[in-house]
Amino acid sequence: MAPERIAAPERGSPTPAEPAGARGSGQRAVPAVRGRSPAAPPALPEAMSERVLNRPAAVFLGCLAATALGVAVCSLLPAGAPLRLDGYVVSLLGKYLCFALLALSIDLIWGYLGILSLGHGAFFGLGAYVSGMHLMREIGGRGVYGNPELPDFMVFLNWERLPWYWRGSDNMLFTCLLVALVPGLAAFAFGRPAFRSRVSGVYFSIITQAVTFALMLAFFRNEMGFGGNNGLTDFKSLLGVSLQSDYMITGLFCASALALGLAFILCRVIVASRLGRVFVAVRDAESRARFIGYRVENVKLAAFVFSAVLAGLAGALYVPQVGIVNPGVFAPLFSVEMVVCVALGGRGRLYGAVLGALVVNIAKTFFTTALPDVWLFFLGALFVVVTLLLPDGLAGIPDRLGGRLRALRAKSGVEI
Repeated sequence: MAPERIAAPERGSPTPAEPAGARGSGQRAVPAVRGRSPAAPPALPEAMSERVLNRPAAVFLGCLAATALGVAVCSLLPAGAPLRLDGYVVSLLGKYLCFALLALSIDLIWGYLGILSLGHGAFFGLGAYVSGMHLMREIGGRGVYGNPELPDFMVFLNWERLPWYWRGSDNMLFTCLLVALVPGLAAFAFGRPAFRSRVSGVYFSIITQAVTFALMLAFFRNEMGFGGNNGLTDFKSLLGVSLQSDYMITGLFCASALALGLAFILCRVIVASRLGRVFVAVRDAESRARFIGYRVENVKLAAFVFSAVLAGLAGALYVPQVGIVNPGVFAPLFSVEMVVCVALGGRGRLYGAVLGALVVNIAKTFFTTALPDVWLFFLGALFVVVTLLLPDGLAGIPDRLGGRLRALRAKSGVEI
């Protein structure tokens, strides 16, 4: 008996192993799985569904809020109270928070995009000078020369009128706008041609360092109208309240803590989103990200400008708490020191940059007071030790300890 011939399926009809609607739709056939519809999309892996406020972020924000509340309460206690904090200590802590905000801005572009900027102090300095200009205008007729229009250094240098770029600096709202606008525009003007020319790596780092050095030399000149090497100082008040009052000192500290917390949340929102995954893709495989259609230069430029705005905000909060701003904020060494803070704390974690900034600046305050000649040696030794023994920085210590404990538990379980 001849074997029975099986009729071939008609052209365009689905095969038995191919569900209807798959052919001609441009999609690969999905085999039916018991308990799941063939059209159901696969679940995202855990790394792709990262929460904005994960456990480390929540712990960091909780510690920041508790510290800010505790410092604010202790600073407003009556004189003679055992737990009262002096105004100098509160201002010093506020300065640390400003440096932490600057380190956070560096970590956003270095840790997630691989952009190493050795000139981020330039944006910090621009924000600081914008804030200092407003504080100088608030002095008014209370200056040494009693001129209600010109700052004292302009009267001393025989300036006849206020420069055009000082116009509007007496308005608080306009100053707040310039704090974000000036560093942002400077970052855009520098970053757009640099990223479009595909300048990256060590070449980008060297160029940023050269730019901040050029700004330092420019601000040293008296003709610039920013006080020359003396800078802007002798501030009296902010919003009509004396900068020496306990309420203003505490308010500036709380404003710094609030700015740091909000900036941290914004950065977490970015890095936990699809844009954050694009950041990591550009950092790890820029050519591939460019090949699949992403405008890498636009991604880098947007992150660079946002980071510059955060740095400018840090500089604006720094000036009223320190009481002076001079061209030293543009020194390349300052920018390099902040990069070291990020490396010590652990880049690519955000809270690690804050931790590194706090540790380095607290150590700097101690060593420059007790052992000033030892500070740079200590900083270099700390950087070498952390780089060799803790490649993930100080913030990576809990992960390393947890990994070793899990390994020991697994090993003991196998032996048992």
